[in-house]
Amino acid sequence: MVVRVFVASCSGFVAIKKKQQDVVRFLEANKIEFEEVDITMSEEQRQWMYKNIPPEKKPAQGNPLPPQIFNGDRYCGYWSPLRQRNLCPRLKVVRSSERHSKCSSL
Repeated sequence: MVVRVFVASCSGFVAIKKKQQDVVRFLEANKIEFEEVDITMSEEQRQWMYKNIPPEKKPAQGNPLPPQIFNGDRYCGYWSPLRQRNLCPRLKVVRSSERHSKCSSL
């Protein structure tokens, strides 16, 4: 499965940009392979993200904001809970002597 981080490259909010940078740095530092998906460049990807966030995880008003993290089609969460726990609850990082760290759903 591929870890995907949904971001907005054209966000005017400094807080969102910082959270996006933080999650990317975290994944890179932990050698977790991931794909950045820019929702400002693809309406299809933006709609996919909105549709695949569980209803109980969506904000009471408005649309979910980036960064949002998925492992394959499985929703992992928004950056805030990820940062608090220092690891996404639905990501499992396997560190070994292999060349690449692997990430799989729990």
